[in-house]
Amino acid sequence: MTKIERGYIQIYTGNGKGKTTAALGQTLRAAGYGLKSYIIQFMKEYPYSELNSLKSLSQFITIEQVCGDDFVYKRETPPAEEIEKALDALERIKKIMNSGEYDLIILDEVCVAIYFGLLKLNEVQAVVNSKPANVELILTGRYCPDELIEKADLVTEMKEVKHYYQKGVLARKGIES
Repeated sequence: MTKIERGYIQIYTGNGKGKTTAALGQTLRAAGYGLKSYIIQFMKEYPYSELNSLKSLSQFITIEQVCGDDFVYKRETPPAEEIEKALDALERIKKIMNSGEYDLIILDEVCVAIYFGLLKLNEVQAVVNSKPANVELILTGRYCPDELIEKADLVTEMKEVKHYYQKGVLARKGIES
């Protein structure tokens, strides 16, 4: 049974670091209160370090990764099988979100998935529009469409001011990956 009376729609977007980190921090806070979260990460099939730490909170937090991002680096359109995986994930998340089992749902990198053509805006809007009143929904990723920003109750834009990537520092285990 859910413990949230009124759930809102939150978006973490922008070109700065910290969008996924903010969403994961929210799940940590929710777990501390006994709330259950379901996270679906689009375009993240890499074994990021947060997967290891979230295992110890599996009673409260479920995380699923769908779709790769190789097509982005190859400058290709998303392959049909990746689009199908993404659409299946959206259908699953609608059912999960409406099951009453979870209080917080996170669609991590969903805005990037729209930007690169893995998902269509209207497909994501259908999920947002099916959100029950007592579920919190968080969407993350760069390039968030204005239509989703308008629908959201809270929008935070991460702005890159300075980043050590610009000095050639690659992603570090436990910090960026």
